[in-house]
Amino acid sequence: MFSLSLDDRRAKLVQSRRRPGRFELSVDGIPQSVVSMTDPTDLEYAYTRHIARAIDAAAEPGAPLFTVHLGAGALTLARYVTATRAGSPQLVVEFEPTLYTAVVDALPLPPGSDVRVIFGDARTVADAELPGEDPSSAPSAPSSAPDADVTGSTAGADDWVEARFTVVDLWDAAVIRHRVASQEFYRRVAARSAATGVVAVNLLDGHPFEYSRRQAATLRSVFEHVAVVLDAEPDDDEGPLGNVVIVASQEPLDSVTAPGLLDTPRSRLLHDGALTSWIADARIMTDADGTDSPDPDDLLWE
Repeated sequence: MFSLSLDDRRAKLVQSRRRPGRFELSVDGIPQSVVSMTDPTDLEYAYTRHIARAIDAAAEPGAPLFTVHLGAGALTLARYVTATRAGSPQLVVEFEPTLYTAVVDALPLPPGSDVRVIFGDARTVADAELPGEDPSSAPSAPSSAPDADVTGSTAGADDWVEARFTVVDLWDAAVIRHRVASQEFYRRVAARSAATGVVAVNLLDGHPFEYSRRQAATLRSVFEHVAVVLDAEPDDDEGPLGNVVIVASQEPLDSVTAPGLLDTPRSRLLHDGALTSWIADARIMTDADGTDSPDPDDLLWE
């Protein structure tokens, strides 16, 4: 479908040879998104299914849901929301305008989609002053980031307010940078969320889950209620590197933590006391002492 250069990286979109209508986006050979153009609700990766189930639980079936996507990829979950919640307004924050345009040109969004985009760095956009916000309560200076326009052609930072569901999927190829995984960043995400809003964060980690436990501790310092979904046994010291999904809200996550919500039998859901035990003494991540996510090429995971 396409192959294009993004600074020092290469992005590719290819169609499955065995499954017509299914496409995979990769950056530097790392799979980023899989889209089914014939059925947007057919989700390839377990982590996308977990987030989709949380989206399903966030409002009455079919009801519109203002959803924000930090990181676009091939817009897999935006397409899912359009298919399951017609008329939902959606906002995407995407750092790579060239990639976003190429994806939408190759795989057009369904008719009737209400998807707007802000082209820019997610931390910089999050740190921008909110409408009606006391300037003294907003970050005192823009966060350092690679050069990028904060606004795209159809939306601006002012449009990211009162989000009812936010997907945080901010990967730099195969790594998540600490500046979009700190307490300060999540406080800005919370400030832009509705009082009952839900946030779902997609991470990459493996046993002993040091990074994910710190992320859970960090989100717990911002949100009243947090749950973690693991696709591996938490105590399996030979378990592989894989996705970890953390769901957070200021309101109880009763619907998210209900038995039977997850569709993968291997998944483990940690919340309340079990989550407290799992987090143990993990430290909160701040801008000053945060770390990037584990590099999948590290010898630790071989």
